[in-house]
Amino acid sequence: MISAWLGALGVLAVLCFRFPQWLTTPEVRAVVDIPLLRSVLLVGLLAGAALGGLALLANRGRRPGLLGLALVFLAFALGGADVPVPDSLPRRNLYLGLDYFVLSLFFTALAFIGIERLKPRLPAQGPLRPDAGLDLAYFALNHLGIAFILLTVNAVADGAARLSPGLPFGGWPVAVQFALIVLVADLTQYVQHRAFHGIPFLWRFHAIHHSIERMDWLAGSRLHFLEVLFQRALVIAPVHLLGFGREAIDLYVVFAGTITVFIHANLGLGFGWLRYVIATPAFHHWHHAAEEEARDRNFAVHLPLLDLLFGTFHLPRRWPERYGLLDEKLPDGLLAQHLYPFRRDRR
Repeated sequence: MISAWLGALGVLAVLCFRFPQWLTTPEVRAVVDIPLLRSVLLVGLLAGAALGGLALLANRGRRPGLLGLALVFLAFALGGADVPVPDSLPRRNLYLGLDYFVLSLFFTALAFIGIERLKPRLPAQGPLRPDAGLDLAYFALNHLGIAFILLTVNAVADGAARLSPGLPFGGWPVAVQFALIVLVADLTQYVQHRAFHGIPFLWRFHAIHHSIERMDWLAGSRLHFLEVLFQRALVIAPVHLLGFGREAIDLYVVFAGTITVFIHANLGLGFGWLRYVIATPAFHHWHHAAEEEARDRNFAVHLPLLDLLFGTFHLPRRWPERYGLLDEKLPDGLLAQHLYPFRRDRR
């Protein structure tokens, strides 16, 4: 399976090198190290070929092993890691963020599948749960739609920047700015998160995220595309209004993406007193628990202190027995779930 996964990502990465003007994200192109990516791609393809060959020799997992070898061969046939890339590309407003998807999936899976195996909350679950395909489809949709998301968020950010009274936060040390951004962003997310639970129209969208019945690193991807747009635009607006610097904002974006994966992970560590300082899997798992005592609890995404202040904190020593919705049943499939908020016959 790892061979097939590496082979598929390798083909997509080679396509990004071949058609960067259509498939890659300008913001990502501005910061990536192309020689390093070429080395990672080559190592990944060689590892995919080796593991596919090993599967065939061991006579275990022959089909995914053959698929992995075929995909690796296709990636090399398309040019492998040696595809030339122009020094400069015209900026386009419309593109498919395939590079963002490939990089996010590769490095997130590489890190968190390993972390979850160290001390899994549910050891029997494993990285290939039955509904992982649905959440992988959500992961792809919300990463491949990065062009539309960035256009929307940047428009909101530009509007906020024009309205900004010119506060001096941009001149403060980056570490201080980062800490303040985390606080401001989580206050914003706390308010909007409670709104998504308390307002029936918004809950129709957020119920999709709460339909998750197996928690792991991929579960946090299950979000309606319109909710993703709304969340990101609403979080970034006050950050720009307050005049924080670009370096601190970029640092926060990396932190926010990492902690979102972390708090959904199948990780059984308790983290001691840190669970009152920073959001942990145990803290957020209770937000997803299908138990009456957990209803409308633990809204903060970064700082449990907000739930302590507003009386919504809930963190018993035991873990939830099950996850998902208490009194709703959603349809299966990506398209059906995206249409669910607009159906008249929803329950």
